[in-house]
Amino acid sequence: MNPHAKGKLDPVAAAVGAALLAGASAPALAQQEPVQIEEIVVTGIRGSLTTSMNVKRTSVGVVDAITAEDIGKFPDTNLAESLQRITGVSISRVNGEGSEVTVRGFGGENNMIMLNGRMMPTASMFGGASGAGGSIVDASRSFDFANLASESVRGVEVYKTGRAQFATGGIGAVVNILTTKPLMSPGLHGSFSVKAVNDTTNEAGDDLTPELSGIFSWTDDQEKFGVAVSASYQERDSGAAGAALNHWNIGRWGEDNLYSFAPGAEIVNPPDPGQLYARPNDVRYSFSDRHRERTNGQLTLQYRPTETLTATLDYLYAENYLQEHRGEATFWFANNTSATRVVFDDSVVATPLIYSETLSNKDNGFEQQWREQENTLDSIGFNLDWAATDRLTLSLDVHDSSLESLPVGPGQVGEVAVSVAAPIHTSQTADFSGDIPIVSTTINDAITNGNGQWDLDDFGTQVGRLWYGAQTTDITQVRLDGSWEFADGRIDFGVETRAMETSFQTSNRQMTFGDWGVADPGSIPDGLIEEFSMAAMFDDYDLHETQEFGIRATDPVALMAWAIDTYATPENGYVFQYNPDFGDDSLIEEDTAAVYFQVAMEGELAGLETNLLFGVRYEKTDVFSQSNMRLVQHLLWMDNNDFIEVRESAITPVSEETDYSHVLPSFDFDINLRDDLKARLSYSKTISRARYVDLTASVGNFGTVGSTFLGTTPTAEASNPQLVPLESDNLDLSLEWYYDDASYASVGFFDKRVSNFVGTEQIDETHFGIRDQTNGPRAQAAAEALESLGVSVDDTSLFVMMAVLDNPQDFPNGAADFVANGTVVDADFAVDVATLYDLVPNEDDPLMVFRTATPVNNKQAHIYGAELAIQHFFGDTGFGIQANYTMVEGDIGFDVASDPGTSQFALTGLSDTANLVAIYENEFLQARVAWNWRDDYLARTNEGNSRNPVFVEAYDQLDASVTWLVNDRLAVSVEGLNITGENIRHYNRTPNQLFYLQDLGARYQIGARYTFD
Repeated sequence: MNPHAKGKLDPVAAAVGAALLAGASAPALAQQEPVQIEEIVVTGIRGSLTTSMNVKRTSVGVVDAITAEDIGKFPDTNLAESLQRITGVSISRVNGEGSEVTVRGFGGENNMIMLNGRMMPTASMFGGASGAGGSIVDASRSFDFANLASESVRGVEVYKTGRAQFATGGIGAVVNILTTKPLMSPGLHGSFSVKAVNDTTNEAGDDLTPELSGIFSWTDDQEKFGVAVSASYQERDSGAAGAALNHWNIGRWGEDNLYSFAPGAEIVNPPDPGQLYARPNDVRYSFSDRHRERTNGQLTLQYRPTETLTATLDYLYAENYLQEHRGEATFWFANNTSATRVVFDDSVVATPLIYSETLSNKDNGFEQQWREQENTLDSIGFNLDWAATDRLTLSLDVHDSSLESLPVGPGQVGEVAVSVAAPIHTSQTADFSGDIPIVSTTINDAITNGNGQWDLDDFGTQVGRLWYGAQTTDITQVRLDGSWEFADGRIDFGVETRAMETSFQTSNRQMTFGDWGVADPGSIPDGLIEEFSMAAMFDDYDLHETQEFGIRATDPVALMAWAIDTYATPENGYVFQYNPDFGDDSLIEEDTAAVYFQVAMEGELAGLETNLLFGVRYEKTDVFSQSNMRLVQHLLWMDNNDFIEVRESAITPVSEETDYSHVLPSFDFDINLRDDLKARLSYSKTISRARYVDLTASVGNFGTVGSTFLGTTPTAEASNPQLVPLESDNLDLSLEWYYDDASYASVGFFDKRVSNFVGTEQIDETHFGIRDQTNGPRAQAAAEALESLGVSVDDTSLFVMMAVLDNPQDFPNGAADFVANGTVVDADFAVDVATLYDLVPNEDDPLMVFRTATPVNNKQAHIYGAELAIQHFFGDTGFGIQANYTMVEGDIGFDVASDPGTSQFALTGLSDTANLVAIYENEFLQARVAWNWRDDYLARTNEGNSRNPVFVEAYDQLDASVTWLVNDRLAVSVEGLNITGENIRHYNRTPNQLFYLQDLGARYQIGARYTFD
């Protein structure tokens, strides 16, 4: 006999008992009447999976669940990594760890995350203004599961079909996290655990970091009063090596000139006339040393003075401290009549396999970054359940929850970034034919120390940035729910008010030190930088042919402090403090009032047992959006392709209001075709709100990468507070076969018709009277002067000539003082001019026309797919398997052959997923091996000026765990995550157009757990 499943177990009775778990968070969540069942003792992995299966079986609608094997023992230390094993659920990973969930192709912002039936706030602003690929920071509606430890979690429910009683926002699913309640487990219970974690990617931190947790639950003998306390503390030190490209420029061969070829340049396999082709801006290698400290605590008090009244007070605190030392080696392409050899591939968008340039003392940049952010979740709630009569139950639930993501670095910044470089490059060649680009270089250090070798004296400073990003979200939610039972059914009803407020701010303090030309090589004091091989950071990629020499800051904060102290003047006002002149300072308030009504009925159809749940929810939401803006005066032209925003000092508040309402019906029906065979039909209408960044009242991100005189189009981004939510009509059909007490197989089909998707309109318009110095009378005069000298007009020569003509006090001979080297501007002269002069527009310059991307509700889409799942235990052998496969399709994809000026709408996140879990347990041992796979998918659209897509390549991961049950109280475990060290890779229009790559590794944990009661 299996020691983990004792006593006769009636499957239906066990299922109904397990349904009590699903209904514990609020009376309205209960799905069926409890019935008398025999004594059941089910523990271990099989017991947990049986309980989860029975939640699925007894729920009306499509519901999946994960339950803890025992108090304080959730299957994974990260909730997202547990959820990915549910059919139709996939996750995104940050630093190799589960972060946000995607359900049936809908990402985190389209899923509702609840804790005990309460809507959870979201905030996540860790990252920076520097870097490429993975360094993207936006205020988000997505809940980051990395903030929550799992020790106090007793279960997670995933509702894939709509329910009238749930707060709106989950088109993909509603995910309800359930925590421990003492009166649900009378008596004394507790557990303590300790783990040592080894992350094989770690380079700078501790090789072993601790995880400590404990949970304690107690009730008095009368089961009237109970206390549950849980706490956890986790540290993790890890590292990562990565590669990225800042942007791929897309054009049409023969119709534009993305490449500035040197005379006699070799072009191999050139694109056909009119064919799309690509040019990279740069190649970047990066390293990261990361440290995380996560602290969670929860206190729950329950009091039941009578059998009919239960009061619950609970408080949750979660703090996630994030720290990162990051560095980049940047090989930017000068493209200044310098391209000597380009070999194109045969892709639909011709992409260089080889790109070679001959240069003249170009800088080789190594930006050094330090990031610190702290996410803090506070949630306090009160619930009062009252069985007013034998038939009527009422529940009042009130909570106030907030989540802050605030920078806590020196100077109250989230990122410190210092660019250092050596101006000694004479050539560079990039090979894009593999998964990762390989860059080789040659040098001439005559302008530094002339020893012909890379060394620290070749390096000086360029610019510094202090980035600030903060988001705070607060939710106050009040619900009154009721349930009235009648023969063969019940009526659920309720009202809800919810006030949600989110604010977010960003700013950037940019400071010029040695400038991009590196005017101060050799000036950095000893000890602030050290020699470093970026290639050595990569385990799975061979970079031995790259430039091996590089540098890293021993302490980026100390390097920044020295640079500010060295270059600060009363005029420039450089200080080590965040910039209070926020580039984005926005507030969004969403006040919602809702009422719902639903009827649940049991019955028969043709002699077969049926369940019916019909409901309707009405919601009205008032939206207020305000952005406090420091309007942009102009773009300061600092070098050929280098522009920064210059803003007014005064704040101008801009605000808008709107409202919308929805009637949202839901219908669920199931029928027992046999005692072990159930069929389901569900329909619902659900909504999901627009992203915060789309709802602000601001216009920002003004920029350009060259002069409009030579055809560059400046860009800007506007938001739209008038956006309404996405609406989805959802249909589900499924068939489930429960052929044993712990085994089942199911197949399901889903169809979602979604309207009001947010697309983008591109509008060419002016903003705030910003003028364009790159295409006015001065630019035209500079171009004529260059032509008279026989010098090619590009952005470098145009900038330099304009600066010469603009400063007659320094260049009394005007254009004659321009220094040329053949048909191009002399490189040293260009560097000197860029270091000394910036170009500001004047009243004679025309208004700058920005191609402004504006979000609008103008798209609809059809998402459909199928889910297959099986769970099987091989009798009493202790062996079992779980397997599932989800197919997701949509009718709108991204056309990689589209014109780069065309903004596209496409469905993101759609991908097939699969899981396979092998299980074994006996009275001494528990073992599990889990394989998770997600096919490639589209993650982003319209990235950069060329409106590129971002695709994520297929990813699979192998995890394993073994637990030795020393005795009834003590267990020792060993776990391995991402055992095979799989990596992440993103690309743009073709696989050769790398966008972002991260070289990851395995993580191992050994721990012990002691339980008592």
